[in-house]
Amino acid sequence: MKKIAVAIVMGGYTKESLISIKSGTAVYNNLNKSEFDIYMVYIFNDRWVLKNNENKEYHINKHDFSVKIGKKNIKFDCVFNVIHGTPGEDGMLQAYFQLLGIPCTGCNFHHSNITFNKKYCLTLLKNFGINTAKFIFLNKNQIFNEKKILKKIGLPCFVKPSRSGSSLGISKVYEEKNFFTAVKKAFEEDKEIIIESFLDGKEISVGVFSYDKEIFVLPITEIISQNDFFDFESKYSGKSNEITPAELHPKIGSRIYNVAKKVYEIFNLSGMSRSEYIIVNGEPYFLEINTIPGLSKESIFPKQLESAGIPLSFFLKKMIEVSITRK
Repeated sequence: MKKIAVAIVMGGYTKESLISIKSGTAVYNNLNKSEFDIYMVYIFNDRWVLKNNENKEYHINKHDFSVKIGKKNIKFDCVFNVIHGTPGEDGMLQAYFQLLGIPCTGCNFHHSNITFNKKYCLTLLKNFGINTAKFIFLNKNQIFNEKKILKKIGLPCFVKPSRSGSSLGISKVYEEKNFFTAVKKAFEEDKEIIIESFLDGKEISVGVFSYDKEIFVLPITEIISQNDFFDFESKYSGKSNEITPAELHPKIGSRIYNVAKKVYEIFNLSGMSRSEYIIVNGEPYFLEINTIPGLSKESIFPKQLESAGIPLSFFLKKMIEVSITRK
C-alpha cells in the first residue's frame, strides 16, 4: 500500500517562525512513519526549501509545489500547515494550495483571512452576540484624537496590531502619555491596529477541532501570566502557569464550551483552533482565535489533547485524513 506523502510546512515571514519550526518538528516526530512519507518544508521570505535528515536543502518548485531530489520528482498528497502568522495563518498559503489542488490541513483561505484579522473577526462575532471588549480600529496615517479614543475605551487599555500573532506588537497602556508610543509600536507590525478596553477577569484558552462532521471542545486551560499580561515572553519563555483542566464552576465551564463551539461554527472552521477568553462575572469575553495553534510540547493545545486522553499521533493523523477527504 502506497504511503501518503505529507509536506510539513513551517517557518513563515514573521518572528513566529522559530515557534513554527518547533511545532513542525513535533508534527514530524509524532506522525507514524509506516503510514506516511514525511517531508519537512521550510518557507521563508528568501527561499522555500525541503530539508532532509542531513539538513541538505532542496528547492521547492513554486509552480506546482514539487521538489526534485536526484532523479525523483516528489509531489505531495497533503500539506500539514504549521506556519503561525503570515503566510500560513492569514489565508495566503491556503489559497495557493487550493489553486494547486493540494489538500491542506486547517480551514480554507477565506476563513483564515477573517479569523486572522482582528478587525473582521471581532466585528463579525459581536454581530452574532459574542461578548467582546470595547474596541476601536485605526489605519496607518489616519488622523485620530487620542483623548476621544481613551474617553470611549478607558484606561488601562490594550493597543494591538490587527494582523499579528503571539502577542507581537501588543502594549498595555496605563497612562495617556504612553498611548502614542504603544500606537507606534503596533503600527510596526501592521498597517491596521486595534485599541481595546481592559477586561479584569480570569484568562482561559479553549481548543476546538472537528472530524467526521462532529465538533469537539477540549478541556479548558487557565492562563496565569507572571508578566503584566500573556505576552510573547509569557507564552514562550516559561513565564506563565497554565492549568489544564481549569478549575471552573460547572455552569461557567459549560457556558465557555458552548461559546467556543458557537465561535467555531460561526466561522465555519475545519481542522483545529484555539481561542482565548476573559471570564468577567461568569461570562466569557472573546479575545482572539488561532487557526494554527502551537503543537510543540510547551504549547497549550497538545496539553489539552493529553488532558482529553487523545494521543497527539492519533489527532495529527485525523487532521490529515480530514483534509484529504474534504478535497
